[in-house]
Amino acid sequence: MGDAAPLVSIPEAPVPDHGKAEWFSGADGATLRAALFSPEGPPRGSVVVSPGRSEPIEKYFEVVQDLLDRGFVVLVHDWRGQGLSHRALPDRLKGHAAGFKDFLGDYQALLAVFGTRLPKPWIALGHSMGGCLTMLALATGEKRLAAAVLSAPMLGLNTGGKPAGGARALAWLMSRSRYRSEYVLGDVGDPFVQSFPKDALTHDAARYARHRAQIHANPDIALGGITWGWTDFAFAACAFLRRTKGVEAVSIPVTIVAAGQDSRVLIADEKSIAGRIPQGRYVEIPDAFHEILIETDDRRAVFWKAFDETVDGL
Repeated sequence: MGDAAPLVSIPEAPVPDHGKAEWFSGADGATLRAALFSPEGPPRGSVVVSPGRSEPIEKYFEVVQDLLDRGFVVLVHDWRGQGLSHRALPDRLKGHAAGFKDFLGDYQALLAVFGTRLPKPWIALGHSMGGCLTMLALATGEKRLAAAVLSAPMLGLNTGGKPAGGARALAWLMSRSRYRSEYVLGDVGDPFVQSFPKDALTHDAARYARHRAQIHANPDIALGGITWGWTDFAFAACAFLRRTKGVEAVSIPVTIVAAGQDSRVLIADEKSIAGRIPQGRYVEIPDAFHEILIETDDRRAVFWKAFDETVDGL
C-alpha cells in the first residue's frame, strides 16, 4: 500500500466513511493520488471512477456515497495534471497534457496497485475526459472490466461554431511549438472567479457551490484553462476513437449517457461510438447540461437508472 494522502473535507461535503486516499506511482513514476472506499456489508463488486478534466477526487464524494449505498467498493483517482496528482508545469493552474499514452499508462498502474483490493466484477464509471480515457483503455485492449457507464464522455469536441478541422490543425501546430504549454488564446479560465449560472455546467446551484467551496478550502486542487498541448491531446484522442477498430472489439456492456444541452462535447459522436460497440447503449437526458453527475436530482436519477440497468445481474 502507498503512503497516506490527504482528502479535502468541508461541512457541505465530508469525506465518505470507510475510505482513505493514498499516493501511488504512475507509469513513468509520476506521483498520483487515489482514494479507496468500502461499503458497510459484503461488496457486490468494485467501481473505478474516472473524473473529467479539472475534477479532483473530492468533487465525486456524492457519487462515491451513491455507489457505496449500492454495495460497491469505490476507487476514484486524480488524473495526472489535476487534483493533487503530479502536474507537469510550474504553473499548476494550467490544464496541460502531452498525448494520451501517459494517461493510459497511469490507468494501468492504478489497476495494478489497487487490483487485489477490488472485488470483482470491476465496473468503470467515467465522466467527460475520464469517459474518453476509459473508452480508450477499452478500445486498446483492457479486458478486466465487466461493464462501463460513461457520463457525457469526451468523444467529440464542441468547437463553438469554429470549423473543427481548422481548430484541430491549429492545436496540432501550436502543441509542437514553443507555445505548447501556453493557454489557448490566452484564456486562463481562472477557477477562483467563476460564477453560477454563467460558468456552470449544471442546473443545480447548490452542488455547484459545494465544489466551489472545496476549491477555496484547498486551492491546490483547483485547475484553470487548457493549454495548446491539452487541446491537441483531446482532438487526437477523439480522432483515434473515430477510426480504431478497437471500439467494435469491446465485448462488455457500455452505456453512454449524454446531456441533451451539452456545450462541451458532441452528442453525435457519443451516439456514433455507442452504436459501434456490440453491447453499446445510448441514453440521453434531454434537458441536462454537461455535468450530469452534479445535475439536479431528477436529471441525476436518469443517469443512476441507466447505471443500475447496466450493472444489475453482473
